[in-house]
Amino acid sequence: MQFRSSFLQVSLFLFVLLLQLLYINSAFAHEIRPAIVNIDLNQQIQPSTFKISIKLNLEALISQIVEEDSDDSENAERYDYLRGMPEENLALEFLDFEDYFLKNMQLAFDNKAYPLSVTSVDIPAVGDLDLARDSHLYLEGKIPKDSQTLSWKWDESFGNAVLRVNSIDNPELYSSYLLKGQASETIQINQKNTPNGKSSKKRGGWVSIQMQWQVFKNYLQVGFVHIVPKGIDHILFVVGLFLLSSSLRPLLIQVTTFTLAHSVTLALGIYGIVSIPSSVVEPMIAASIVYVAIENIYSNKLSRWRPLVVFFFGLLHGLGFASVLTEIGLSSGYFATGLVAFNVGVELGQLSVIAACFLLVGFWFRNKPWYRQRITIPASILIALIACYWFFERIGWV
Repeated sequence: MQFRSSFLQVSLFLFVLLLQLLYINSAFAHEIRPAIVNIDLNQQIQPSTFKISIKLNLEALISQIVEEDSDDSENAERYDYLRGMPEENLALEFLDFEDYFLKNMQLAFDNKAYPLSVTSVDIPAVGDLDLARDSHLYLEGKIPKDSQTLSWKWDESFGNAVLRVNSIDNPELYSSYLLKGQASETIQINQKNTPNGKSSKKRGGWVSIQMQWQVFKNYLQVGFVHIVPKGIDHILFVVGLFLLSSSLRPLLIQVTTFTLAHSVTLALGIYGIVSIPSSVVEPMIAASIVYVAIENIYSNKLSRWRPLVVFFFGLLHGLGFASVLTEIGLSSGYFATGLVAFNVGVELGQLSVIAACFLLVGFWFRNKPWYRQRITIPASILIALIACYWFFERIGWV
């Protein structure tokens, strides 16, 4: 009986792995990524100048799609229409949208809005429609004389943005991930010495500490939100681990194994040592959920295979986390801080899911004789069906 159970587990694992390998060339089509906003300051010339470059999904901007998946938006049809539009036609579409765009984006020096204009637009030719194309907008101007601070924001209808502010004197002046409509902090851009010339170094150190803390808070939030509420696939995987047994020991073994694995590939992925396309990773994440859910139905205890399989799937989930963090980007000056904070945020999100499972189900029912038949098996069947749908959707069958 034990041999049969082990054989079933290994066969199931190989089956979902084979399904993925058959379709590794499929693409993930509808994800909306955050815009990347770079503001470069040049205060070594007079008058001082700034240049802004914005890498973004121009079709999503014009369609005002803020959902993570374009298919969830009421403007999805217009978005799909724009995606197939030649670059010169899309440029004309943006020309009609430009006034609204500029009125709803604000760059302020010393809390006074600076009038902006777009100097150029770079739109790639239409390529693979399964992949979003990244366009670039460029703006520039003169920094008002004696300006001490800078701030930036845009309308929530333009979606999330990664903001980076750089100057010749300080290439890592500011970096932040801003959720829809969130304004940046007030950024000091003119940190001159005091008359006795002794406080500059001390102030610079304090500003660096503030930035480290800000980056940590910012990416902690990004990591947590990526699990709760946005990471429904990761949530279901953790719920699947929880459902295996009403006892705490199997859960701790699985969660610890999963955490170690995804921490490894998150670091390797973000450092560029390991890189696997999302078209491979995302369907396999769905397959991992299917495996865990189906094994819950056939087994009521932690087998010798389960931790190894959970470790393997943890590696996949870590690559999924890495792809998110790579798209967002990390300032090189605060790379380690952002990476650690994001991982901590992910862990807090997972612990929140486990705590919710205990509060809603485990605390009340885990010692009941009918727990497995009435909760574990039905919930696992539901999770398996949802994850199967995701798998076929991500390989392009749905």
